[in-house]
Amino acid sequence: MEKSIYPVRGVAAPRARLAGVRVIRQLHLWIGAWGAVAAILFGVTGFIQNHRAILKLPQGEATEASKLEIEVPEAARATPEALRDWLHDEQHVPIDSVRPQAGALAELNGRQVRQPARWVFSGGNARIAWTAEYMPGNATVQVRNIVQSPLAVMSRLHKGVGGGVAWILLTDSFALAMVALGFSGLLLWGRGRSPRQITFSIVGVAVVALLLVGGMAVT
Repeated sequence: MEKSIYPVRGVAAPRARLAGVRVIRQLHLWIGAWGAVAAILFGVTGFIQNHRAILKLPQGEATEASKLEIEVPEAARATPEALRDWLHDEQHVPIDSVRPQAGALAELNGRQVRQPARWVFSGGNARIAWTAEYMPGNATVQVRNIVQSPLAVMSRLHKGVGGGVAWILLTDSFALAMVALGFSGLLLWGRGRSPRQITFSIVGVAVVALLLVGGMAVT
């Protein structure tokens, strides 16, 4: 008796589904291993930052390595961008960003005092930070060099400060891994459950969690 060259109806589909589940499970395991690195890194630093006031957890230290008053040429005083370029090109200070601040009124000893405008510059990396402050019209700019302790470095990286392009790409890979981990976990968890069970369980847990978090935030 000759064997049929056509697959038996109802057999190929379960096998394909089973193969798909195996692929998702393997992806879930490998992505989970990569995401575990992010969970440990961001979990520890996030816990330290969240409980710094109540538990008095150390946040690391920032030590001022140098503080200089540098004379600024007339041409570099024209605009914040010109001063930034001069600091970067001529003084070799790794300045990346500039934040001009307009003058504002402030209360001092019961009376209103107008604070002068200033240009604030920042740059460096997670360990060595550079800041500069200049008041328009002055002949000098104040440049500070601050060195961060290892714990402070981790906190700064947690907040995305001073990591550079490499750190941004790494954290993006962590974020995408967590998203993929969530989707693959939902697919595995929903296997064998009806759409109604999946909807009510996920929506129900989400609503309860939001109510609890919202209630604690209000109180």
